Amino acid sequence: MASVVERAGALAVVSADPCYGACDMAFQDAQSLGADLLVHYGHSEMTRQEWMPTIYFEAKAVVSVKSAVGKALPLLKPWKNVGLVTTVQHADMLGEARLTLLEAGKSVTIGDSGRMKYAGQVVGCDYSNAEAVAQDVEAFLFVGGGRFHAIGVALATMKPTVVADPYERRAYTVENEVKKIMKQRSASISEAKQAVKFGVLIGLKSGQKRLNAALGIKEKLGKVGKKATLLALREVTPEALMQFPIIEAFVNTACPRASLDDASRFLKPVLTPNEILVVLGESTWEELLQRGWFEGTS
Repeated sequence: MASVVERAGALAVVSADPCYGACDMAFQDAQSLGADLLVHYGHSEMTRQEWMPTIYFEAKAVVSVKSAVGKALPLLKPWKNVGLVTTVQHADMLGEARLTLLEAGKSVTIGDSGRMKYAGQVVGCDYSNAEAVAQDVEAFLFVGGGRFHAIGVALATMKPTVVADPYERRAYTVENEVKKIMKQRSASISEAKQAVKFGVLIGLKSGQKRLNAALGIKEKLGKVGKKATLLALREVTPEALMQFPIIEAFVNTACPRASLDDASRFLKPVLTPNEILVVLGESTWEELLQRGWFEGTS
């Protein structure tokens, strides 16, 4: 990519920092370097802004999904009505996946909440397209690689979720992983109920900054006699939180997946904004299961 830019007569500087998605744009880094244009490769637009000209190059996969979807059919046998979701890499192939399911006698629904660029598209912190049709389907089929997004769909909708992985040409469920995460979350909430000193995390990444949400949570904690400190950071890691040993539990208003996927790595509970409502008595565990864990961070 850099060589293409330089052949066009421009100077290219490649960001060597990790990038976790379209919520993690290098706007400030580009500005500090005096860049005239930011080129983001891999994702579709999520964070809207006007002060830094940006071009999004969506990484589209060319591998066929038909074989993997076919292998998912036995796992989908208990359900007639299936919701179909994917990432931007396979958004153009949902039609192929849908046809395979229809030919197998399934009723297929692809959600469109209006928040994503493509119908059926999901990202790590936003499953609104799945949530939009969750009441109309019995299970979801995620078309794409890995368990990450499929687990998110299952947690956001509380519906059985099957993966059709076109890269490995196989299909599998994420049921065991979801059960494990649910047990971890229940334990974290129970532990946090005993805490008095909380840290409320504010993400500094461009698409993860939810200052108003953090301020609201701090206020709620204060009203019930809890002490809350606002902590701003770019990376939510165990090492970063270990700097505050007197804090007994954290509430993460940045990327919710840090709380869910890396729970075992943190020494203290790291709750999502929905989970802290259970601690505060404003919601119940049963209501959380119905609502799901995710709140969009954009």
